[in-house]
Amino acid sequence: MEKLNNFYEEYDEYDFIDDADIQSDKYLTFFVDDQLFGISISQVVQISGMQEVTEVPEFPKYVKGVISFRDTIIPLIDVRIRLKKEEIVSERQCIIITHIDGTYMGFIVDSVNEVTDIPHENITDPPQVGSDGGNSYINGIARLNDKIIILIDLNKILNEKEIDFITGGYDEEEQVEGQEEEQEEEHENE
Repeated sequence: MEKLNNFYEEYDEYDFIDDADIQSDKYLTFFVDDQLFGISISQVVQISGMQEVTEVPEFPKYVKGVISFRDTIIPLIDVRIRLKKEEIVSERQCIIITHIDGTYMGFIVDSVNEVTDIPHENITDPPQVGSDGGNSYINGIARLNDKIIILIDLNKILNEKEIDFITGGYDEEEQVEGQEEEQEEEHENE
């Protein structure tokens, strides 16, 4: 296990891509609301501390705005809000930068834990909830050293319409419908 220095450090994008076969069992684990999550290290480009965020009008609540990364403007998703948790601000929050379908995206998490090996035999399929299969972004549930880790695919935490809207290739009418659906869900949860 490789403990991360402090709770974030920079990684070289090519270290993960070139060693994809070697990295297949490696996961970056992080916390959101005291729950441990993991993502394949192959999805991670860099981990950085919080930085100045430029808010963008009309973005969904879980999109905090945009940041500059390698001379590119990238959207910043608050995973806590996306998972319908209460919004917080903490000095341990950090940004996991990924590359999704040719687009860089940043994800705010409460804190990064470590990079660890999770053997395939320690991973089970997620339980199916509801008729639509539940949370399609959950790849599996892992048990490691008496801890439960929810393995997620950040490529699937947003649907195609959301990614298109956030990255600029959106249809305003579809977005209005999406915002109305989001507001209805919020009212149902109150």
